[in-house]
Amino acid sequence: MAGQKARITISNEEKCWLESYSRAKGISLAEAIHKAITRLIELEHQSTYQNLVAQTKGIWKKGDGLKYQKRLRSEWE
Repeated sequence: MAGQKARITISNEEKCWLESYSRAKGISLAEAIHKAITRLIELEHQSTYQNLVAQTKGIWKKGDGLKYQKRLRSEWE
């Protein structure tokens, strides 16, 4: 689908805001939309990562995890 044109529907208010934003930044409407979608994807990935961290927080019950990690890695040398 890369390189194909897509049609989207936005309100007049959203279109006016995008046009104003684009002019202020010196970019095209397409670039403004692309930046917004890219940022949304980044936020979703970040949110997913943060959710995974929150879900696994407190699972390790064997004491100081850093000491354990250093002990294991010292065996590699």
